[in-house]
Amino acid sequence: MRKLYLAAFAYLLIGVASGLYYRELTKLTGWPDGQATQLGVAHTHLLTLGFVVLLIVMVLEKVFALSGSRLFTWFFWVYNAGVILTSAMLMLHGSLTVLGMQTSKAIAGIAGTGHILVTAGLILLMLALRKPVFAALAVKAADSPRGPARVPVA
Repeated sequence: MRKLYLAAFAYLLIGVASGLYYRELTKLTGWPDGQATQLGVAHTHLLTLGFVVLLIVMVLEKVFALSGSRLFTWFFWVYNAGVILTSAMLMLHGSLTVLGMQTSKAIAGIAGTGHILVTAGLILLMLALRKPVFAALAVKAADSPRGPARVPVA
């Protein structure tokens, strides 16, 4: 729970700082208002994928005690590596665009790797959730006034 809180708080601070960086860099360079750049979405990625998702995972941890699962540990590190890699490439590509510098296809490839890691992390989270969720469903079904229902638990 402590790691989740600290990571969420770090994403909050970095997300807000990246929004400030975007605003100040575009103002400094005279970047036209409303013209798209990946720099403009970096702070929303950090705030949503980092801060908000980890707050939701904190609630899931409280309800289902996920941290006892090896899959949860894998989720935490794979997912965070993906969010950091994706956001870093958004910041780099966006900064180069605003500064009028050439970007590389390697940046897109690395960002794609970050997205793959985020996806893999989310799959790991769902796999870590499976057992406790089905166990909770089985307990709820057993406590039903109509008697235990047949709930598949694998």
